[in-house]
Amino acid sequence: MILAIDIGNTNIVLGLFDGEELIDQTRISTEIKKTADEYGILIFSILKLRAEVRTRIKGVIISSVVPPLAPIFNEMTRKYFDLEPIIVGPGLKTGLSIGYDDPRQVGADRVVNAVAAERIYGTPCIIVDFGTAVTFCAVDKNKRYLGGAIFPGIKTAYDALADKAARLPRIGLAKPGKAIGRTTEESMVSGAIYGYAGMTDSLVRRFKMELGGEAKVIATGGMIEYISPFAETIDIVDRDLTLKGLLMLYAMNQANVMEMSGLQAEKPPPG
Repeated sequence: MILAIDIGNTNIVLGLFDGEELIDQTRISTEIKKTADEYGILIFSILKLRAEVRTRIKGVIISSVVPPLAPIFNEMTRKYFDLEPIIVGPGLKTGLSIGYDDPRQVGADRVVNAVAAERIYGTPCIIVDFGTAVTFCAVDKNKRYLGGAIFPGIKTAYDALADKAARLPRIGLAKPGKAIGRTTEESMVSGAIYGYAGMTDSLVRRFKMELGGEAKVIATGGMIEYISPFAETIDIVDRDLTLKGLLMLYAMNQANVMEMSGLQAEKPPPG
């Protein structure tokens, strides 16, 4: 079994794979002040509640957009699983060439999504990830990660709006009615859903123009369920895209991590 850990700004997603099958998935809140022991005990408790699987986990891969948590999870993996984790970052084999001016600035989650999208759905492709931020990424037909766009996430933007505007409440997202809202809450939901759907379609069309034609559009992220019914340019919704990408990266880099651990990768049988 492989444990994939995606550390985001709001949530940490744990994905447990048995072979290529995602058999379990859990979200916990991201808390920078937690120690390696606190995270280790929490994750161990979750896994023990689900099944006696800890000793069956043979590898761990971690993607993090929260820099202080990467070393904490590195320590946690070594201490509680007795494994050397793979950390997504510069130097990792991805199968893509990075066209960013400074490849070190590309978020780990964006690279992981691009790897999964390219391998599962082909290129050229555009990946839209709705989370704390909304990220748009483009991969051309030559498997070159070109870059993209970053926009505030829906909850991020509307929480900030409620903080700055005294008469505007915090809203829960729901399926919108008419675009012309008849109450403050309806108006805010309309802006959130139809506005972000329109922004998605506009940026995707611009991306396609710069890519020189058609491209498959794959959407993912915790908030995508609210937007995908109203965005005309989304072709595929894959909520597990990031976890799938982590498993792929683990397979591509397994030999390196075993070498770091002082082990030798198993050789395939002759013939």
